[in-house]
Amino acid sequence: MDPKTLRTTFGRFATGVTVITCRSSDGEPHGATVTAFMPVSLDPPLITVALTRTSRACTYLDDAPFAVNVLAADQIDVAMNFAGRPSTAPIRWAPGPTAPILAGTAATLSCRPYRTDDGGDHLLFLGEVVSAETTAHPPLLFADSTFVEVGRPAAEAVWAGSFDDPHSGWFDAACDFTPISARPAPHVAGVGPADVRP
Repeated sequence: MDPKTLRTTFGRFATGVTVITCRSSDGEPHGATVTAFMPVSLDPPLITVALTRTSRACTYLDDAPFAVNVLAADQIDVAMNFAGRPSTAPIRWAPGPTAPILAGTAATLSCRPYRTDDGGDHLLFLGEVVSAETTAHPPLLFADSTFVEVGRPAAEAVWAGSFDDPHSGWFDAACDFTPISARPAPHVAGVGPADVRP
């Protein structure tokens, strides 16, 4: 697989922009810009981030607490600062429940270490969320190798009526999680149970 083609294809998937913050080996605040962030589980509350194995942040996150800072639309300079292009403006740090966090973000997830997995040329850091905060700032997005802002909604109620409708809650009490193999065979008129095949 051609790496350039693969990178371009991955870039068609629009993502938010995060800065993963932690403490360095000497105790100083450290951050890395990451778009490979994903919520994983509500119970327990888990997220995962993928960091290049060669990054300094990888050495700091081994069994260490960290925070996921979801950048706001006006924080492109912050994104670039932690991607290796230092900002001329000072970075606004704040204390967090598990690790230093950034001020002015759209949201922040403070995590304690849960597990680290192999991800090829990356390491996958799974974190258990111990604190979640949101603000009114719109988030910054990244697509096709450029920063973009959230536009108008593509639909008014895209989730309405679906099992994942966030307004009624994911998998409410009405959902049936009985394994298919444990369910009774369906009754079909004129056909006996022995004639019904899974």
